[in-house]
Amino acid sequence: MEVAWLFLLIVACGSRVGADGSDHRYKEGDHVPLYANKVGPFHNPSETYRFYDLPFCSPGHVTEKKEALGEVLNGDRLVDAPYELNFREEKQAKSLCRRTLSEGDVGKLRDAVSKDYYFQMYYDDLPLWGFLGRIEKNKLDSSESKYLLFKHIHFEILYNDDRVIEINVQTDPNLSVDITDDKEVGVEFSYSVSWKKTEIPFEKRMEKYSKTSFMPHHLEIHWFSIINSCVTVLLLTGFLATILMRVLKNDFVKYSHDEENVEDQEETGWKYIHGDVFRFPKNKSLFSAVIGSGTQLLALTIFIFLLALVGVFYPYNRGALFTALLVIYALTSGIAGYTATSFYIQLEGNNWVRNLLLTGCLFCGPLFLTFCFLNTVAIVYSATAALPFGTILVILLIWALVTSPLLVLGGVAGKNSTTEFQAPCHTTKYPREIPQLPWYRGTIPQMVMAGFLPFSAIYIELYYIFASVWGHKIYTIYSILFIVFIILIIVTAFITVALTYFQLAAEDHEWWWRSVLCGGSTGIFILFYCIYYYRARSDMSGFMQTSFFFGYMSCICYGFFLMLGTVGFRASLLFVQHIYQSIKCE
Repeated sequence: MEVAWLFLLIVACGSRVGADGSDHRYKEGDHVPLYANKVGPFHNPSETYRFYDLPFCSPGHVTEKKEALGEVLNGDRLVDAPYELNFREEKQAKSLCRRTLSEGDVGKLRDAVSKDYYFQMYYDDLPLWGFLGRIEKNKLDSSESKYLLFKHIHFEILYNDDRVIEINVQTDPNLSVDITDDKEVGVEFSYSVSWKKTEIPFEKRMEKYSKTSFMPHHLEIHWFSIINSCVTVLLLTGFLATILMRVLKNDFVKYSHDEENVEDQEETGWKYIHGDVFRFPKNKSLFSAVIGSGTQLLALTIFIFLLALVGVFYPYNRGALFTALLVIYALTSGIAGYTATSFYIQLEGNNWVRNLLLTGCLFCGPLFLTFCFLNTVAIVYSATAALPFGTILVILLIWALVTSPLLVLGGVAGKNSTTEFQAPCHTTKYPREIPQLPWYRGTIPQMVMAGFLPFSAIYIELYYIFASVWGHKIYTIYSILFIVFIILIIVTAFITVALTYFQLAAEDHEWWWRSVLCGGSTGIFILFYCIYYYRARSDMSGFMQTSFFFGYMSCICYGFFLMLGTVGFRASLLFVQHIYQSIKCE
């Protein structure tokens, strides 16, 4: 295990973003690193290609930058850019290269311009973007368009003393070449550089990218929407809580009165099924695996939020989130093993090894199959999202040397734990028959009711998250997101408890799986929101982008289902144990 921990430490340390050995201080004329990253359709963020896949001016030998694990997972493929932007050296109309574009090159560039292709570069670890060209509509005939390729780029760079603070890219439509027709075109690519002094300190140079997210002009509306949503949800929750507490109080008074006066009176309601309510669920191995995986995902989410709140995921910290997800998921696998196995033993399960294998595959299995399919699609498209063999090997080594051993250790610890299931009432030998219930007390209607209220607490925030993950917005307001997450957990727990009570009051004692399904139903609502977002709120298109969007979002929604299902069950279990401890069970 020491080898496993050392290996993971090397991976985590090696993932420091932008670690090129530079202290970001330069003298006049010094070389400042400029890397070209990728190109791709603006509306398809997952469909990106290597910079030199298009017929740009390229040096004789293309040098690739060594990238950390998180950067590769993020689809970054940095190479030396053809431009020379030495520190404080101004250039005017510097010729980059002369090139004759063949008919094939013209067709490829015209297709790129028609799809709003953009390029991304990094200058001294500062991101910059620009479009390859533009479409000029004919004012007299709107059906005719002219495709223009920009042949000149102007870099405007701001500096403070010996440090680069900001860089902007400008293109001039007047300095462009017409690539509308399929014919050879001769073009001279050029660029210019201007430097301006600024008083912005180096420590605040990344604030520009934070302000371009949803701050400050959207922030007030954002806060108002979140507060409005939270107040509405909390009022509804409080209203239901008050009703539930009053009903429970009346039940306790009634049952205590029945016990004192009429011992042989026929019991009704949730007390009537006290001999069945703690009967263990069917498929206890799968049930325990769901609880174990959900607990691990809950721990993973909390750790990610802690890192976000302390400022680890600042804008364009390339690959930091992917690295954190991979490392923390590996380290928390012991939680899944311990929780699943210990609970399985409490449910009097016998084959704990099979249960442990099921726990390890329950979330990783669908995720791995999805990754294999999407990586194959990316390879076919020659996109940067296709992971190289070395990266896949590193991920497999992390799984083999860290995730699996910790899962087994957690399982062994769970098996040896002496905790017994705490049931206030004895379970009868034969289960009672569940009475005929109206349709709205069925599983699917209850799941719809359970998922609606938690989803209403987060749906406003979902748009901002989707615009960041599947667009070019930047999300930095982690404090709001954390508040929304806490409210989501509270509302999910309460609504599941309320529905569990009404289920028991109807003398339906099969509440174990129902509490998981009701708690996790918010994940299904998020999946339906994905469909709405794709069709109504985004301009994504094409097989690759559609596959990536629905493939990975399905995995995320499945993860939410497991996590919130676990929250719903744990809350319901505490509630059921509490109410049956408060009455006399014979």
